Amino acid sequence: MRAVAVALGALAFAGGETAQGEAAQAAPPVVAVSATPAAGAAPLRVRLIAKGDAASYSWDLGDGTLANGGQVSHVYGPGRFFATVTATGPTGEVAQARVRVTAKVSSVSLHTPAAADYDSEVSLSGRIRPGRRTAVLIYRRGTYVTTVRSGSAGRFRARMLLREPGPYEARGGGARSAAHTIRVHPRLDSALAPTAALDARLVFTTRLVPAGAGKVRAVIRRNGRIVGKRVGTRLQLTLPTGRAGDLEITLTTRPRAGYAGEKRRLTSRVVAPSLALGAQGPSVLALERRLQKLRYALRSVDSVYATDTLEAVLAFQKVAQMERTGRVDAALWRRLLAATVPRPRYASGTHIEVDKTRQVLLEVVDGKVERVVHVSTGLTGNTPLGRWQVYRKVTGFDWVLWYPLYFLRGFAIHGYPSVPAYPASHGCVRVPMWIAPSIFARHAYGATILVYT
Repeated sequence: MRAVAVALGALAFAGGETAQGEAAQAAPPVVAVSATPAAGAAPLRVRLIAKGDAASYSWDLGDGTLANGGQVSHVYGPGRFFATVTATGPTGEVAQARVRVTAKVSSVSLHTPAAADYDSEVSLSGRIRPGRRTAVLIYRRGTYVTTVRSGSAGRFRARMLLREPGPYEARGGGARSAAHTIRVHPRLDSALAPTAALDARLVFTTRLVPAGAGKVRAVIRRNGRIVGKRVGTRLQLTLPTGRAGDLEITLTTRPRAGYAGEKRRLTSRVVAPSLALGAQGPSVLALERRLQKLRYALRSVDSVYATDTLEAVLAFQKVAQMERTGRVDAALWRRLLAATVPRPRYASGTHIEVDKTRQVLLEVVDGKVERVVHVSTGLTGNTPLGRWQVYRKVTGFDWVLWYPLYFLRGFAIHGYPSVPAYPASHGCVRVPMWIAPSIFARHAYGATILVYT
């Protein structure tokens, strides 16, 4: 609020008491003026008040408007104005006072991310000027989205799920921001089994989300040669499985305005459904890669169905409660493709678990299974149950035990030439010879061993 009083000078007459009396009667009235508010965003409604001992008040509001009265309400457009009040006393003497009013042009700024993923949460920010608390409305292509309130400095922030590029604008205080477009990265939802048996049905599906983001182009290659092409927003393709080999699908999008282009590559391997010890080739490689991904212990991934591959298959069959044959057929492929990494019974810390029922050893690191190993425990069920610690280690052979980890009296986890798919030891936990040194090196004195059924 600002008040300014300006008095017009009164005429002064010299000589005697009569002249002084006349001068006193001609004194101008006292007047003060105020504006509430004196500044703000246009259109600005202002209450003007004149106070004093005048008989009447008349106003020049500074924008070409006149008014009368001790109190005046007026709406100012953008600009700077001086409202002047003229106060007239009972005998006609006058005085003036004025106050400045500033009505600022209101503006809204808006800031958006340049790009973001579809259906992700994005933050839009901006500022109302002049700063004040007020409602700010966010619009997308002229359609209302949400409302937020600005702080005392005029700043605001709105959060929303990104469903389309826009354009977006903010409205508040009688002003609109510039329009902003957010580049949207659409989602490609695709499904393709990593392997399939010869002549089995292999279906690939993909869809672009949102569907209005454009179209998807799919190029299918078998062993590097193009065997098919399709374009659409939603595709379902039955892929050729008449011969063993690699299938590759390259997906590229043709985006509409405001959307980003996406690219993805998916692969699948057509494999022989029946495999056994001595087999070689791409089907064995696919088998070994899948077993390795599921954490089943292998000496190497080398396309050769050697004893380590046989032992990993046995370990999988044990966990999956399948017949323990060590051979691969169509049923095993189906179970293998649907399987997940086994879970430990004790999902915390780093330790070894020996499951006597399933005849497997689980190496657990930070609560997650690191390796699943094919084992054979005591023939008579005498492998001791409980929680134990490694108290003795022997490098190399200790009698017939290879790299043993002793956990109770003469009971140990050790390598042995014969590790059948059933309990066969004298009470120890037999593991394949090739993996025994690795288990030995990974687990120090005091390491925990949990044996259960």
